[in-house]
Order: sequence, then structure tokens, then C-alpha cells
Amino acid sequence: MEVIYLAGGCLWGVQAFVKTLPGVVDTEAGRANGQTQSLTSDYDGYVECVKTTFDPHVVSATELIAYLFEIIDPYSINQQGEDVGPKYRTGVYSDDEQHLQIAKAFIAQREDRDRIAVEVLPLANYIPSVEEHQDRLDKYPNDYCHIPATLMEKYKQ
Repeated sequence: MEVIYLAGGCLWGVQAFVKTLPGVVDTEAGRANGQTQSLTSDYDGYVECVKTTFDPHVVSATELIAYLFEIIDPYSINQQGEDVGPKYRTGVYSDDEQHLQIAKAFIAQREDRDRIAVEVLPLANYIPSVEEHQDRLDKYPNDYCHIPATLMEKYKQ
């Protein structure tokens, strides 16, 4: 199994979407790449993300990144849908340098690469979200989500 961290705005929707993808074996809502060792406020620089454990024999890191690009506006800085602020920026984070190279190559091959605002960085200071945020859209399906319902249903098995 491999792990990659995907940020695409509010973590509730990203987690709900990612866990439907083939080859994804586990997800955990969390925050990453903050400036402190613990989350003390929204101003600590953390990004909302989903720790995604996947089977590389079923789905590749490239495919996961392509799926992420289906649910984000890759040109938007610090905003996805109605969620605004640095914690809603988009990104791909990993402890695995190969994942980062894959993400950079994915972006580099796109014609719009110069406009893309998706971070690709090594993982730092990951903190799991509280239990209330784990699988939140399963618990509260009517909560706001910036991802269109058609995409949320697209890969459900």
C-alpha cells in the first residue's frame, strides 16, 4: 500500500469523493503542511487534505492526481467553491519523492501548466482531523460541498 495526501478545498467533500475511487483502501481527513507542530488556529498555515491509502496495483498515483483535478478548479488560489482562505488551497503532498515527481510531471504535461495553482510539496506536520470531520458527508449528507453531486456519484461502486 502507498499513501498520498490530496487537498482540494473542504476536506469533507474530498474525502467523500476519494473514498469511492477504485484502489483506495482507506482515507482520513486531516490537515498538513502547517507552520507549527500542532494546529492552534486557522492561521497556522495548514491545508485541509485527505490522507489517501491506495493499492498501486489497482490505481496509480497519476490516476489519483487526475481524479483530484476532476473535482478542483486548479487555477484558483486559496478557494474552492464557497470555501475561501489558505486552508482551502489545492495540493499534492507526500513523503514519497516519486509521488511528488509524478504530480509535477502530471502538471508539466498540461497545456495550461503555467496557470495551475496546485501545490506539490513534501508532507510536513500532518494532523488528523477530529472524529466529527471524519466521513462527515456520510453523517450529514446535506452539509455544503463544493464538489458537484454528479462527480460525487461518478465512481461510487
